[in-house]
Amino acid sequence: MPHSPTRLLLPLFAGGALIAGAGYLASAPRLGAVKEGGYTVATGQRVRPAGDTLTYNGRPVDMVAAPDGKTLYLKDEKGLVCVDAATWKVSQKLPFPKEGGGSLHGLLVSRDGRTIWATGAGSSLWVVRVADDGQLAVERSIPLPGPTAGEKSAPSYPCGIAASADEKTLYVCLSRKNVLAVVDATAGTVTREIPTGVAPYDVVLSLDGATAWVSNWGGRLAKSGERTGDSSGTPVPVDERGVATSGSVSLLNLATGKEITQIETGLHASDLLLSVNGETLYVANANADTVSLIDTAKRSVRSTVIVKPDATLPFGSAPNALALSASGETLYVGCGGNNAVAAIDVSPAKEPTVRGWIPTAWYPGSLLIRNEQLYVACVKGYGSRHLPLKESDKRRSVYWVQGTVSRVPLAPLSGKLDAYTKQVLTDARVPEVLRSREKERSGRPPVPVPERTGEPSVFEHVVYIVKENRTYDQVFGDLKQGDGDPSLCLYGRGITPNHHALAEQFVLLDNFYCNGINSADGHSWVTEGNVTDHLEKAFGGFTRSYTFGDDALTYSSSGFVWDNVLAHGLSFRNWGEMAYTEPVPKRKYKEILADWQKRTGKTTFTSTIGIERLKQYTAPGTVGWNMEIPDVLRADLFLKDLARYEKEGGLPNLSLLYLPNDHTEGTTPGVPTPRSYMADNDLALGRVIEALSRSRFWAKTCVFVIEDDPQDGFDHVDGHRSICLVVSPYTRRKAVVSQFYNQTSVIHTMERMLGLPAMNQMDAAAPLMRDCFTPKPDFHPFVCQSARVPLAELNPPVSALSAPEKHWAKASLSLDFRQVDGAEEDTLNRILWHDAKGATISYPDRFAGAHGTGLAKRKLRASSVSGE
Repeated sequence: MPHSPTRLLLPLFAGGALIAGAGYLASAPRLGAVKEGGYTVATGQRVRPAGDTLTYNGRPVDMVAAPDGKTLYLKDEKGLVCVDAATWKVSQKLPFPKEGGGSLHGLLVSRDGRTIWATGAGSSLWVVRVADDGQLAVERSIPLPGPTAGEKSAPSYPCGIAASADEKTLYVCLSRKNVLAVVDATAGTVTREIPTGVAPYDVVLSLDGATAWVSNWGGRLAKSGERTGDSSGTPVPVDERGVATSGSVSLLNLATGKEITQIETGLHASDLLLSVNGETLYVANANADTVSLIDTAKRSVRSTVIVKPDATLPFGSAPNALALSASGETLYVGCGGNNAVAAIDVSPAKEPTVRGWIPTAWYPGSLLIRNEQLYVACVKGYGSRHLPLKESDKRRSVYWVQGTVSRVPLAPLSGKLDAYTKQVLTDARVPEVLRSREKERSGRPPVPVPERTGEPSVFEHVVYIVKENRTYDQVFGDLKQGDGDPSLCLYGRGITPNHHALAEQFVLLDNFYCNGINSADGHSWVTEGNVTDHLEKAFGGFTRSYTFGDDALTYSSSGFVWDNVLAHGLSFRNWGEMAYTEPVPKRKYKEILADWQKRTGKTTFTSTIGIERLKQYTAPGTVGWNMEIPDVLRADLFLKDLARYEKEGGLPNLSLLYLPNDHTEGTTPGVPTPRSYMADNDLALGRVIEALSRSRFWAKTCVFVIEDDPQDGFDHVDGHRSICLVVSPYTRRKAVVSQFYNQTSVIHTMERMLGLPAMNQMDAAAPLMRDCFTPKPDFHPFVCQSARVPLAELNPPVSALSAPEKHWAKASLSLDFRQVDGAEEDTLNRILWHDAKGATISYPDRFAGAHGTGLAKRKLRASSVSGE
């Protein structure tokens, strides 16, 4: 059984003092570089890493040092990166030759410093040689086959690595196969596989080399008759929300190849560290906000430390990386959610105590200590940063994050820890999180967005509409009243008249950002208000899953927004979110559209939803992801139910509607043109808003419309900037709001309207969208505008195209539109650009993806939270 967490001894962190000390946020920073120092990232947090910080273009997930400490080796989403510790510069980048980049964990250097082993995102263990001059070269790949699927072997997704004392044997965690592979390092073959728990992550050997400790990111295997959910082909135990319930560590006998015991820890058991004397095993539990201390002799958890800046905070610190001081008395824990490293006193004969915090860049994902320096690799670094045009690889668009590595001298740390701690509390918006949990007051009048949770709102119903992949400039770049660039506008007023009318009649938000990058993390942000460690580290290749509600191990322990609604006695209904849909009989877009237009009802739909609870609250006949199905049909399914609610009552407190067709299928022959897809999406949205605004529920209803991510686009301010519409009788009319908001702002605001507490630290820290509302309602209904582009306008066949058009049509045919965001984003971006602008107009590389080009010039500021 898991050990009960010890009390958190944090005398510096009294909640009242935190709230009183929310200094710099009274004039909140802009997204990007902050004049006073540091950067504000898409979560609204500020990052000002301690020590010296090196930046480079990539997402580092693991880090080791050469034995002499002169070189650091990073593994990221492309391959390996060398950092010269003396010059503090990147000396070499070595992409892996195939199968994508690196897996989320797994990097080891030999004792002589001449060999590096690194796990890739497919089924490869890469063997890399270090030359006399320090240059790296891939020597070979050792294949590590995964689970069999028919006659083929699926990718194993290898992770953590350990080596025997003589380094002739390697031990590698095979995440998708649920085994520890024993590898003959000389022959390059797997000699044995030892069963573990689910999704083995890291491995360390006992001091005598006889046993191996393996962290099971997914915990134990499910028992017969237990409630389960699928994770990359393995049934895992889940709770009623569909969230995985187990994390564990296996102890393996390497001689017999058998598991000796399995010890329950916290969720997402990840990084492991063995004490110098071998008596204590430290386990980072990323989805539980704890670190487990295992007594290796007793083979049980001795104590569990809560690792948060304040003990009363909700989930969200995400401790995922560990390092131990040379004395063995201080454990350093990288907390991705707080952008900080916790310093924990683990001296013998004492209860572990968090002594303070060290600020880092965005999402520390790997730590190590060498030569009295603490090195911190941050997965997302400084977030959205402009990349040089001469960068040779132009395929990554919004994936191009500027990662960081910081080095912090440990000798003077004790004298700086108090100041560092105060900085972490402020920059991680801990005061705002605590303020969000203040008790409601009685006698307050209803307002659009109450000051405290539980105080009355004028709203009883929220309609949450999620779309796919557009940036602000792509749609609203032609609106002169906002901060748009018309040269980047592809789908302006002539294609999206209803989007434009809604933005002009209500509020135009020109400083709104998506927290994430693609649909895997995007749909997590828009439904959970958080993203787990796996999704942050899996950009080398989403081999376990590119989750769309179909991988139980990727969900945050705080659950989904609908769980929050249901837990507080409110009602919920889903129309399409996290559903894959097929028409019956199988039909193409044009046939389904004609069926809809003629109302013949010849087509029905069947959907697959991975989360059992969501399935229970999904409307019958719902339509989710399938680009062959028009959005106007999705809208009709919602409107049919709305008409029933008009007669019978019962409009849910939270309605979730998925309208994905603004994603488009590029210029694939025989499917709608991009502008036709956009017109379909626009008409569907307009019809839904008009119907709601004419319903008997309108006086107490607010609609939020957002994109799940912005990856298929470009923007002159930043690639994360996207569209958000806020429509209600209490929404300000004809207003431009330039306050900083993001996807978690939407969730936090919806929760406040419905009287719900925030789910986790991320949504609790997000600014509430009060500036969008007025106390005086305007009940005039919205009038939907007709489509200005034919909904049945199809891309022509390849034979009818010019040479440049053929190139992009064939490129479209090569893309995967069957899976949510399965299409490679940079290729699709270029297709959409040339379709709208012409084959001869140069693609705007410098405005693609995360770049931050326009932020400083336009002095966009985040919303003040002093009044929250």
